[in-house]
Amino acid sequence: MTRKTLKVALLQETDRGSRDANLDAIEAGLREAAKAGAELVLLQELHNGPYFCQRESVDVFDLAETIPGPGTDRIGKLAEELKLVVIASIFEKRATGLYHNTAVVFDRSAVIAGKYRKMHIPDDPAFYEKFYFTPGDLGFDPIQTSVGKLGVLVCWDQWYPEAARLMALAGADLLFYPTAIGWDPNDDDAEKARQREAWITVQRGHAVANGLPLLSCNRTGYEADPSNVGSGIQFWGSSFVAGPQGEFLAQAGTDGRELLIVDVDMERSEHVRRIWPFLRDRRIDAYGDLTKRYRD
Repeated sequence: MTRKTLKVALLQETDRGSRDANLDAIEAGLREAAKAGAELVLLQELHNGPYFCQRESVDVFDLAETIPGPGTDRIGKLAEELKLVVIASIFEKRATGLYHNTAVVFDRSAVIAGKYRKMHIPDDPAFYEKFYFTPGDLGFDPIQTSVGKLGVLVCWDQWYPEAARLMALAGADLLFYPTAIGWDPNDDDAEKARQREAWITVQRGHAVANGLPLLSCNRTGYEADPSNVGSGIQFWGSSFVAGPQGEFLAQAGTDGRELLIVDVDMERSEHVRRIWPFLRDRRIDAYGDLTKRYRD
């Protein structure tokens, strides 16, 4: 039987300057969340360090770690000690010359319950991810945990309705997006507002279209471009939890560390999907061209 409510937490953080300092901040956040009664905690994308994709440098690959490895070992021990479900985000070294942007799930245990490798990889000014990450090969499969089936995706995936839909079609109970996105400081205020609102709106749309709660955890704070070519990124925070009709259940500010804690009604998806039966009315017989790059 579906549980009635799930107390969740999103830990919106800044880069603290080193892996150990970041993990110390994460530990403090996990302990705070557990003390508040949270059962599940979502961390931001690549939380063990800076968002290093502002430049292309072979030296950056030294930041990658195996899974399991030092970062997952520490978070896994905390998940077991605090009896938390934790969604972490790691720069994964799979093999020499093969790296992924990988989300890792712990289910109240130090044992890894499952992982997801980021499928959509951007390549834009200040977001040169294709240099570092091989596209994921694990597909869009929810991860079974003690609190439900978790549809875990990562950042750039959040712009693609197909990813959220495939997770929903595989029985996900919630959608999750660890994220690292922000503004170019040179953009004017109107452009900044448009970008942030687009990011929020598209994810709320995924919640609505699939009738599922959605959690998005973004980093915050300014990070300079180490190459001094770009202007750096002002990560806009704004982490949020939406219900299955896209309604805001909680939202963080644009700047500064914040721990969001909110109760998610796990029965609402059943009621929402009864009045908005989008899955029932899908014309799967007419969607074949979705597998094409473009309908020329």
